[in-house]
Amino acid sequence: MASSRLPPTALTLKQFLRRQQVLQLYRKILKAVRQVPNEADRLYLRDWAREDFKRNKGATDEDTIRMMITQGNLQLEELERTLKLAKS
Repeated sequence: MASSRLPPTALTLKQFLRRQQVLQLYRKILKAVRQVPNEADRLYLRDWAREDFKRNKGATDEDTIRMMITQGNLQLEELERTLKLAKS
């Protein structure tokens, strides 16, 4: 019997790609939050994002993860729209 070279907790390709999507969304949110002019609001939004991602770190259901990514992207778009309006 040949042993697998992968550790028993290795991610599947689908899980790996989904993880990359989540990390990309997290980075985009933090980048957008850095553009918030008010420091108190900026700190609040940064902490909110960190806690939200940390709270959902253990999610494993594929549909739930997809839904959270979609919701996160919608919130990111709303934040970016608000920042654009504030600049104009």
